[in-house]
Amino acid sequence: MTLAIETPRSRTATNLVLLVLLATLWGAAYTLVKIGVETIPPLTFISGRTLIAGGILLAIMRLRGITLPRDPVVWKRFMIQACLNSVVPFTLIAYAETHVGAGLATILGSNAPIFAFLLALLFVRHERPTLRQSFGVAAGLTGICLVVGVDALNGLGQDVIAQLALVLSAVMFGAAALFGRNFNGLDPMVPAAGSMICGAVMLTPLSLIVDRPWTLTPSAASVAAWIALAAFSTALAFVIYFRLIQTLGSVGTTAQAYLRVPLGVGLGVVALGETLSPTVWIGLVCVIVGIAAMTIPQRTAGSS
Repeated sequence: MTLAIETPRSRTATNLVLLVLLATLWGAAYTLVKIGVETIPPLTFISGRTLIAGGILLAIMRLRGITLPRDPVVWKRFMIQACLNSVVPFTLIAYAETHVGAGLATILGSNAPIFAFLLALLFVRHERPTLRQSFGVAAGLTGICLVVGVDALNGLGQDVIAQLALVLSAVMFGAAALFGRNFNGLDPMVPAAGSMICGAVMLTPLSLIVDRPWTLTPSAASVAAWIALAAFSTALAFVIYFRLIQTLGSVGTTAQAYLRVPLGVGLGVVALGETLSPTVWIGLVCVIVGIAAMTIPQRTAGSS
């Protein structure tokens, strides 16, 4: 049997496709959260999100014959990753979206690459962002500003606490991207499942005590959003996320945040018949350039 050899070009194409898919899944998450928290309290909504996602991942791992590690050190890392990448930021986003719209939440949440970049400069000596990655951060942020436009930021003076919660969630996601490098060598499903299980263990008791979920009467739309968020924007997304952490690095992986707004604009054009101004098209180009600068590997001397 002949095994296919993955070339640098095919690896790059695969990484970019997965990056777009991850951005789509996480971009949709803000809308799903907005629908969900209309009739389900944030704490219970996020507790269920982690519990359902963890269960799905465990079932798939069982079918694939993959087992969770038993090393307490690894589980300690799962717990830290859960706090950075699910428990705290998910809860902050769910709380914030009871006060602000999904669009504004997406905008403020797109700052994760900036914080990953700054945290890498401060703390990660083995992964110094390159000049090209720095350019990618600047180009991507410029693109977001052009795509969103000044009018979309008019709500920034309202619900300041909720907006600060969204900014803090972006900081947590940036830190999580750096910490996720601790799981190199593991199947991407393992840290995804482990962190979801840890998140559920931490959140479920709080949900039972605070919200008493058996007394709730959620709408069908909220339940559907809850399940979709857990299965696709959490379980599937986190498997892709940990794979990209291993192949693109932390700063490159957080670049997916720059794709969330442009993808939302594209969906509006296709599904709602919206039109794009020249400024928005320029912004989309800036975003694409930024993503390419942060994700396409540089050629080394002697490479062909």
